[in-house]
Amino acid sequence: MLIAIQEKRGDGSTLGTEKKLRRVIFTCGGTAGHVNPAIALAQLMHKKDPETDFLFVGAERGLEKELIPKAGYAFRTVHISSFHRSLKLREIEHNLISAGNLLRSPGEARAILREFQPDAVIGTGGYASYPIVKSAAKMGIPTAVHESNMVPGLTTGMLEPYADRIMVGFESCRKHYRHPEKIIVTGTPVRGDFLALTKEEAKRQLGLDDERPLVVSFWGSLGASGMNRQMVDFLALETAKEPFHHIHGAGKQDYPMMLALLEEKGVRLEEHPALLLREYIYDMAPVMRAADLVICRAGASTISELTALGVPALIVPSPYVTNNHQEKNARALEEAGGAAVLLEADSSGQAMFQAACGILHNEARRVKMEKAMISLGIRDAAERIYQTVLELLG
Repeated sequence: MLIAIQEKRGDGSTLGTEKKLRRVIFTCGGTAGHVNPAIALAQLMHKKDPETDFLFVGAERGLEKELIPKAGYAFRTVHISSFHRSLKLREIEHNLISAGNLLRSPGEARAILREFQPDAVIGTGGYASYPIVKSAAKMGIPTAVHESNMVPGLTTGMLEPYADRIMVGFESCRKHYRHPEKIIVTGTPVRGDFLALTKEEAKRQLGLDDERPLVVSFWGSLGASGMNRQMVDFLALETAKEPFHHIHGAGKQDYPMMLALLEEKGVRLEEHPALLLREYIYDMAPVMRAADLVICRAGASTISELTALGVPALIVPSPYVTNNHQEKNARALEEAGGAAVLLEADSSGQAMFQAACGILHNEARRVKMEKAMISLGIRDAAERIYQTVLELLG
């Protein structure tokens, strides 16, 4: 990556020079929603300049330890962990370890920074971002933090005084920060294959040749079993008329349970070709591209994909996440008109089925929701983040 810098000559004119961005550290972890945007951005930066070196830094026991090496990037760890509010003995012991890690991690971060000597540090969420970004800022290294949730998480809030830029997904996020001058609306990067096909091409690829709409549903790992039991009732209601195509991703653990419960209800899926129950939706990009309605949780990655694709959603936010992030994400889409929100306490197979029919049987409402989602989507998010980093260095 090359950054143009204007230097003044003795006669007052300018001389263009170039500074090369040789090394970048990404620090992230905890969830795929924090890791995947960093990987997408690294892929774009590598495409811009294949000579750029990348180092990812995460927590010792985080999900990032698996995802990042699989993506082909060097990975280092710092000792960092969360704090729990419970006063149970086991939780107190955990918090004592976390306190020790909080004292230990800055030294580890400084050692990594001195060894790798990055030109910029980019944090995309997770506890590991805190010691790396804060230490980099104190060492005078340009820093940027990306927050994929609608409201800042604990780590982002703690880093706001130190980071040079805070990059957010939507304009409505700006009001949640104390330093609006640092806020840049970039969107959240999504994988390029999500945007590779048109909706019509995706439907043809999936063999959906009739005029029935497609419902796609899936849940995250938190609270998935309860929601999958509700989805059994949803699928059973669909068998009466099969009003739409439906692809549901159950997850490896719940797939046998769902098959058994459907059989108890007398539902044989082989007799209902429009209903497809999968253990996992491996081809998520074309499946979501073809969808007319997505029923899902409200994780940051899912929200960015829905808005980038412009797909209406029926969202049942997980009540099990820190700071109730998912409901806040979902409500922002609801306020914009792109989603309907059903709280898990009020949810059932019947309630979800009726809500889905209410959207798909009302063409005007569905189109309005689609337009609202499109208005929120930022398809060039990775490019915007890339340009933001260049501006810091320039």
